Amino acid sequence: MMKRQTLAIADVYVPVRRRHTLDPHKVAALAESIMEKGQQAPILVRPDGSRFVLVEGLHRLEACKALGEATIAAYFVQARQH
Repeated sequence: MMKRQTLAIADVYVPVRRRHTLDPHKVAALAESIMEKGQQAPILVRPDGSRFVLVEGLHRLEACKALGEATIAAYFVQARQH
């Protein structure tokens, strides 16, 4: 079972490949939803030294940033083995 954590947004690293999929309209809609209902689904991250690498939830992360949030709810996942 995954445990919900609260992380500093500044500690979440977004891989370059993932940044290219950002849709500003989706971020705006999510930010509005988060203002009304709060963050419903945590993002997924994997630990990487002193930071966390985003696995899933780019638009939620960017929406929280746009709202001026300092922290975000997240679940830790294991890195896939290559």
